[in-house]
Amino acid sequence: MKICPYCNQFIEDDYPYCPNCNKPLISNLGEAANRRIGSGFGDRELYTSKIEEEDEYYEDTIIKDEKIEYEIQKIEELLERKEVLGEPIPGSLLLEKSSLYYKKRDLTSAIKNLELALVNFEKEDDLFNMAICHNEIGLIQEDTGFFDQAIYHFNRCLEILKEVNDIHKIIKVLNNLGNIYYSVKDLEQSYKFYQEALDLCKQEKLMYEEVKTSSNLVEVLYLLKDYNRIKRILERNSEFFKENEDAYGMIQVHIKFGKLHYITGEDYDLAYERLNNALEIIDRVSENLSVYMKAILEWECFLYLGKIYLLWDNLVDAERYFLKSLEAVRIFEIGDNFNQGIILESLAELYFIKGEKDKTIEYYILSCEIYHKFGNNKKCAQIKFKIGKIYLDFEKDKSSAIRNFKDALDIYEDLQYIKEAAEVLHKLGDLYIDIKMPDIAKENLEKARDYYEQLQDDYNSNLIKEKIRSLNDI
Repeated sequence: MKICPYCNQFIEDDYPYCPNCNKPLISNLGEAANRRIGSGFGDRELYTSKIEEEDEYYEDTIIKDEKIEYEIQKIEELLERKEVLGEPIPGSLLLEKSSLYYKKRDLTSAIKNLELALVNFEKEDDLFNMAICHNEIGLIQEDTGFFDQAIYHFNRCLEILKEVNDIHKIIKVLNNLGNIYYSVKDLEQSYKFYQEALDLCKQEKLMYEEVKTSSNLVEVLYLLKDYNRIKRILERNSEFFKENEDAYGMIQVHIKFGKLHYITGEDYDLAYERLNNALEIIDRVSENLSVYMKAILEWECFLYLGKIYLLWDNLVDAERYFLKSLEAVRIFEIGDNFNQGIILESLAELYFIKGEKDKTIEYYILSCEIYHKFGNNKKCAQIKFKIGKIYLDFEKDKSSAIRNFKDALDIYEDLQYIKEAAEVLHKLGDLYIDIKMPDIAKENLEKARDYYEQLQDDYNSNLIKEKIRSLNDI
């Protein structure tokens, strides 16, 4: 047996990755373990099972169906015997059975067995396994888009872990909550949970957990535009990962630095270099990675390389990398997810530049459907407005333009984004003037004027007043 240098769990000598934390093991484990901070040996990870320890890790998509079916059948036979003998059904068996169904991506059966296991563990007042069940149910609910239910189960898990004061597991679940709130773009809640996890890591002097949590926090900081803090975190994390010979960590650092350079626009060449550095390391350690994990690491590299090629007017490579990114996401995600929306929107922008307006509208609509599912209504409104402009400027389809502008307006008004609502109303007013409907044009312009006055935008307010006077003279 050896010890994983990242999570301090015992692992088999010949494992190419840790089945507990899913890190590829490419450095000398014995030497690395001596450099780790803290102990915790023998402490069972929150999300492990017997099956994970004996076979591939829980989320590996390279599955052996026959072996899994055989394992499921063995558990079912054991459960049947216990039922015939009137013996209690161990929740641990149901937990193992659930993990096997998850490997098959049969999430309905996985969650059903988790719920049955949870009932058993509740009867036994087995707090630790109750926490496992709540967490795993939460992860599956998150995978399938039932975010409210996922948040409920993560919170229940967190309550139990705080009751038993399991700091390591509390940090993991705080990160899960940060992740899910980030997925639905509730940045305030996401930041809150990541920061709580980070403070706890610092308080308990858990260096690896601190680095991992701060890496998650960076995703929120991009959207908050706190670029200086991002840079400080990434520079510190880079030193840690180099010291620990952590290739997985260095891949993440290169990707996040690449995103930072792209988002700030300060150096696209450096962004390109960082992203390719990440892909080179991924390729170097690919034998230690499952297809699933490889896709997780690659998708953002491909996405941002596509964006950079688009900026450089290399449309062929931009399209190639966007499609590679989409393919990678579909390997590791179940059904629609927010990342697909980002990629589809990028493809829409590419097709717009290529002059393929039908494909532009098609991909905008697809991305809008995903954003709507994930509650990003502002993005939906922006896309509706873009589609409206395409219909107006290129298709000369004024009725379709009006329909999409109205959809955008409804969303902006619901969100109380009065600046954006005023812009759409102004556009609608001009459009109704053009199609000789002065009364409706005046109604929209008056509403736009009122919004601009609230914003104290004298220029646009006075401009619209002149248009209203012209309509009154008709």
